[in-house]
Amino acid sequence: MDDIILENLRQNNVMGQPRRLVLASTSKYRKALLQRLGLAFEVAAPGVGEEPLAGEAPQDTALRLSLLKAKALAPRFADALIIGSDQVAASGNLRLDKPGDHASAVRQLRSLSGKAADFHTAVTLLDAKSGAAQSRVVPCRVVFRTLDEQRIESYLRREQPYDCAGSAKSEGLGIALIARMETDDPTALIGLPLIALTEMLERAGLPVV
Repeated sequence: MDDIILENLRQNNVMGQPRRLVLASTSKYRKALLQRLGLAFEVAAPGVGEEPLAGEAPQDTALRLSLLKAKALAPRFADALIIGSDQVAASGNLRLDKPGDHASAVRQLRSLSGKAADFHTAVTLLDAKSGAAQSRVVPCRVVFRTLDEQRIESYLRREQPYDCAGSAKSEGLGIALIARMETDDPTALIGLPLIALTEMLERAGLPVV
């Protein structure tokens, strides 16, 4: 299928992997993070809407969508372990969506100058065969430096992070905009909490090492 990419990252050990592993996401960032674990996996689009429910807290939205994404692929991958993940960011009462263009990113960074933003990243590991699911939300608080117009424009011209909530890629040049981060897992901020996922995989019988 066009939307499935087989990742043969450990070709010599594929036969030793007892279960298929599927990432329910087309995010290049989540794909790159999962590649760090050195497991063979497939990628498929879950085709799930990401709108929050009325009155839903950011962490609840992330948790619900991570499970929904994993469940959406269960009929197609009935024997697999399926990873779903979602991230919802907010600064105070303002939710931070992906800016999409330069003007929106400028407005977003202006609003975040000298302030904190909370990134709620949820991960679910669904055993499609048994229906058992493990889910967790990993928070990350990001405190931004005071950002003047020149710094904002210079950064956006160089990195163009228009597909990133908060308009700052912490794994790239965006780290220069950040005063500090508070989290148990820095990979959560990028989009997939690998510490939590590694524990889930081990409990599901697929240890990483």
